[in-house]
Amino acid sequence: MNAQRAALLSPPFLAYHYRIPDTPPAAGFLPGMRVAVPLGNTVRAAVLLPQDAGWDTAAGTALTPPEGIALKPVAWPLERVPLFSAAHLDVLRQLALRQGMLLGQVLASVLPAGLKVADIRYRLQGIPKLRSLRIRDVAAADAALRQTLSRAWEAGAMQPEAAFRETQFCWLSQDPPWPVRPAAVNQLKILEYLWEHGPVPVPVLLAALGDGVRESLRRLVDVGLVRQGLVPPGQQEEEMDPACVLAGAPPPPTLNEEQAAALASLSEALHRWQGETRLLYGVTGSGKTTVYLALARECLRAGRSVVLLAPEIALACNLRSAAAQAFPEAELIFHHGSQTPARREAQFRKLAGRGEGDAPVIVVGARSALFLPLHDLGLIVLDEEHDASFKQEERLPYQAKELGYVMARRFGALLLLGSATPDIKSFHAAQTGALPMAGLTRRHGGAQLPAIEFVDIKGLSSFDQLLAPQTMAMVEETVRRGEQAIILLNRRGYAPAMYCQDCGHVLRCPQCQIGLTYHKGRERMLCHYCGEGVPWPCLCPQCGGISFLPLGEGTQRMEEVLTRHLGRDTTVLRLDRDAARRPGRLEEILSAFARKEAQVLVGTQMLSKGHDFPDVTQVVVADADMGLNLPDFRAAERTFQLLMQVSGRAGRGDKPGRVAIQTRDASHYCFEHLKTHDYQGFFEEELARRKKWRYPPFVKLGLVRVSFPAEWEGHAAALAALAGRSREAGREHGVQVMGPAPAPLPMLQGRKRFHLLFKGEDWSRLRAVFAALKPLQDDTLRLTLDLDPLDMM
Repeated sequence: MNAQRAALLSPPFLAYHYRIPDTPPAAGFLPGMRVAVPLGNTVRAAVLLPQDAGWDTAAGTALTPPEGIALKPVAWPLERVPLFSAAHLDVLRQLALRQGMLLGQVLASVLPAGLKVADIRYRLQGIPKLRSLRIRDVAAADAALRQTLSRAWEAGAMQPEAAFRETQFCWLSQDPPWPVRPAAVNQLKILEYLWEHGPVPVPVLLAALGDGVRESLRRLVDVGLVRQGLVPPGQQEEEMDPACVLAGAPPPPTLNEEQAAALASLSEALHRWQGETRLLYGVTGSGKTTVYLALARECLRAGRSVVLLAPEIALACNLRSAAAQAFPEAELIFHHGSQTPARREAQFRKLAGRGEGDAPVIVVGARSALFLPLHDLGLIVLDEEHDASFKQEERLPYQAKELGYVMARRFGALLLLGSATPDIKSFHAAQTGALPMAGLTRRHGGAQLPAIEFVDIKGLSSFDQLLAPQTMAMVEETVRRGEQAIILLNRRGYAPAMYCQDCGHVLRCPQCQIGLTYHKGRERMLCHYCGEGVPWPCLCPQCGGISFLPLGEGTQRMEEVLTRHLGRDTTVLRLDRDAARRPGRLEEILSAFARKEAQVLVGTQMLSKGHDFPDVTQVVVADADMGLNLPDFRAAERTFQLLMQVSGRAGRGDKPGRVAIQTRDASHYCFEHLKTHDYQGFFEEELARRKKWRYPPFVKLGLVRVSFPAEWEGHAAALAALAGRSREAGREHGVQVMGPAPAPLPMLQGRKRFHLLFKGEDWSRLRAVFAALKPLQDDTLRLTLDLDPLDMM
């Protein structure tokens, strides 16, 4: 029997056996190709799988079909060439096995939305009375018509047409506050939804808010608060995204002595084509991007493609600008998850259709660009490799570094990890010889690392005294000299809590029990975890009072205080998630600051890395202690990385830089090493603590997140059962089990949360313990396993 498995791209995501029909010829059905298959009364899209036994577990079905089963035939190919090569499919199979998912789920997560469905039409030529057929008609064709279609397919007279849908998008054209009456409830709903979600298709908006808001949407478009069109800003198919047109000098074309030595070492590894991994450790401003591009040039000359990844879209844009200047003759593809579905689908099809003789391409983007179907991959670069954004935890969980490692081995490519503050595990691997490292110890062009001083803020108490007097004096002096300053405060909003002065109650989210943050521009109290909010001002739910005191500070209040203190002649800009929500606003802010239209830039960690402003000579960290006391074993590491990165924004030009770090405890070991830019010293001290308490890199870590409805009365018995079974399985597999204990955020979105922590010698043991817990979960009790967790909250 000519049978082959096809993994469904929609629920249940299983791989079923189908018969390969005689028409079109069997040679037309290849592994990695999307095909239309019958399932019940429907026609579904699926991907044909190789006939290898190693695929059984990931596919969810055995290699051979049961005896005596009459198989349904595959309806028809959805493309002429496979979308996935054998190597690409194998990488996705390994990802499915690691995450305990079906291969169909992984394939569906990787593919753009339009490629998950079998909604396709075939354009026909030379067949009387038939110009086109939908896939359902092809699947139902009789033998005579299938013969005719088979001949047309072989002759190229039957072509599948991509079903790009012309979707209307809508997006905001103005930041809050909006000139809308409080009684215009539907208009406010639309504005708030677009503020939270960015540009969205009109059908998505109507599905979320109800068809009753259609007239309100029309009115908002008429008055210019909302814009509507086929393509949202920044997604023009043939133009460079506006976010990529940021000011900043291009990387110098010539390499200094250190860069040349690093390139020689990396080039040797590249040209072996054996799937190696390297770490490029370079201080901020040392010119790591110059090395990336020089290595990419060698890879392209060898006829192999390059992938350059950054942890955030804005940083990917900077990489794209640099690559476009360095390789004007090369085909450059920019890819990230915020692009339109049609654009992502077109890119995926284009790369899948490339042949052996085609010129190599350079792909720049965020982590999802790793999934593009490149057949000739030679180099993968992860800039800022330590960044937590390289790990995705929703839908398809994966760590870009791990995926890049598997891809490099499978394709014989070089994986290059770059950072000024590498992940502790990466640097430990380099120190033990498991990960060869190249180093850049000096800033390019002779610039010096900035001087760092600490400012004691234990005595700060005034509501408006967010910066100590000596810190404010530094900022004033910088502005007087005609230079620029960056202020880091890693908390958005105006005030993180509102305290009722009548009864002492703090306004909290009813679903999450987290303090609501006041956002002044929107006049709302918002939960930063579930997005729910209430209008401001409001009554105290405890006593009905209206006398509230804002507690703490956020970037909005810092911007307000600095603007008032520095005077009208000084322009202060703010860069955080709220300020950059509206399409095009992020690039407007960065470009204005680069053109020196503003003297001070206030923001969250968004401004801490990747940006190059030669006139920034002063950096201020308003509250360096903020991240140190989080219940996370990586708290010190992340604080050190953030402060080192933001410090690196100072003094990148000809003028020396300085950094003022406000803290209540300058004796913390993190700050002691930060003052001298001593990453090696911090690494050694942090590593000793990790070894003492058995944390990575000395053990493998798995976090089981447990949640259930807040009102569930059976939770105590369920937690006791979880504790007993996990410890029993832990003893069996040699895994230390800690918990269950209340999560640091004990309730989110109406569900109580607990954590179990596993420590073991290898991932398979952790997965085995979790497998023993799976029978305990149901619709009420949810369990998820996060291997090598980055978020301990």
